[in-house]
Amino acid sequence: MQTNISEESAAVQHAAAMLWQRRINGTQGSGLPDRCRPTSLPAAFAIQCELSRLNPQKIAAWKCGMPAEDKWVLAPIYAETVHDADSHHLHPVFSRNGKLKIEPEFAYVMARSLPARLTPYTIAEVDDAVACTRLALELIDTRYAQPEQRSFLEHLADGLFNQGLLLGPVFDDTADIADGVPIELAQDQVTVKSTGWHPAGNPRLPLYWLAEFLRSQGMGLEAGQAIITGSFAGSPEVNIHTPVEVSFGHLGKIRAGFESR
Repeated sequence: MQTNISEESAAVQHAAAMLWQRRINGTQGSGLPDRCRPTSLPAAFAIQCELSRLNPQKIAAWKCGMPAEDKWVLAPIYAETVHDADSHHLHPVFSRNGKLKIEPEFAYVMARSLPARLTPYTIAEVDDAVACTRLALELIDTRYAQPEQRSFLEHLADGLFNQGLLLGPVFDDTADIADGVPIELAQDQVTVKSTGWHPAGNPRLPLYWLAEFLRSQGMGLEAGQAIITGSFAGSPEVNIHTPVEVSFGHLGKIRAGFESR
């Protein structure tokens, strides 16, 4: 039994080390070797946690979504990749062929920590721990050269396509979004309009799940962390080196620019 535990630990460490090198260098490669490819949700999550151990940067944010029987939807986002959106500053990103995918989202910023404990957190407790809600853009990338060929477990281990987060203005999230959120993406004198719907219906539902999941794992949310819970408009692609503006209707807008790291 001890040998199996050691082998599992070595596999987790090897997978995390491979993904860590790709993450810091902005490179992409093939899938994880058979000997360290995760075959269960706990194994994939263990690789993700080992990546966080390798990273000297603290976890400044989380992405999450509603789970399914065969999916845990969560990934840490590290401090060096979380920034306030600034239209006068080009944010460094790993781009592919001069392009970057972004996801328009809401970010819930924690006023208080929700640490590990024995009893579950109530919805009221989670709501009370939120300081404010900000518009946000998740910055998308993968450490796999052919991501469509990789399993969900491999993507979970890698951080579910995340490479960073831009935080926009605070807004009043008591506004009614039952009829959707009008999303407008403007760049190079071209504007693409759509009506955005949150994949969970209520954008806070994944936040409640994340708080409880982390508690069950002996982990927790920390004050100051920002939690994004799903895109209102898929993953549109934008050009780098050209200003982009994403409007969320009357809720506000984010202006930003990007450059290659």
